[in-house]
Amino acid sequence: MTTTIGIAGNQIIQSVDVFNGNHVTYTPQGFVTAVQKAGGLPMVLPIGNEEVAASYISKIDKLLLAGGQDISPDFFGEEPHPKLEETNRNRDLFELALIKEAIKQNKPIFAVCRGMQLINVALGGTLYQDLSLYSEWSVKHGQQPTQPQFATHGIKIEKDSALYQVFGAEYRVNSYHHQAINDLASSLKITARSSDGIAEAIESIDANQRLLGVQWHPELRFDTAAKEFKLFEYFVNQL
Repeated sequence: MTTTIGIAGNQIIQSVDVFNGNHVTYTPQGFVTAVQKAGGLPMVLPIGNEEVAASYISKIDKLLLAGGQDISPDFFGEEPHPKLEETNRNRDLFELALIKEAIKQNKPIFAVCRGMQLINVALGGTLYQDLSLYSEWSVKHGQQPTQPQFATHGIKIEKDSALYQVFGAEYRVNSYHHQAINDLASSLKITARSSDGIAEAIESIDANQRLLGVQWHPELRFDTAAKEFKLFEYFVNQL
């Protein structure tokens, strides 16, 4: 039986030039293609009211949270820092509800970049609203203008982790974030870090809670880096 993967969708609201003024629901094509290639059936979940999250989760086997906007800081008890970038509160509320329901219904979650950060917030953790607030910051985590298929910095992976089975002890990743995990939620563990100490992957302390988050973007490299595709295979077929 094919595994149905619900991919939480994003929105393009300011789309006058590209979509003739229409608002657009979307997800990056890399997620769709990687899930399909791994044998899964991708289904984009458009942003909606929190009340519909339970119905969406009941119709899928696993949940995928993509990257995108910053997370509204009031969800972790802070006012917006001057370096906070675009947020979408409707998306935050909907995806927080999806996370809650996926955990309640025991559905596995794979989260990328913003998605990993949002899981931490959903479970009681906090974020650095900008890496300039992190005193040990010494690695470039936003790799522009380098193209996404090229890995730019290293990570070290904990041996006692699902991620270790895919990548081994060390790996190099692409990087597109200016926010990062600050206080870690008590139910999570960090399973990979960059050399300056930033959390690059998280998993649940409870082995029965099937949850994996990565800070980089495997959907932008899976077709050129075999281990990145193995990560999607692991998510679709094992997590």
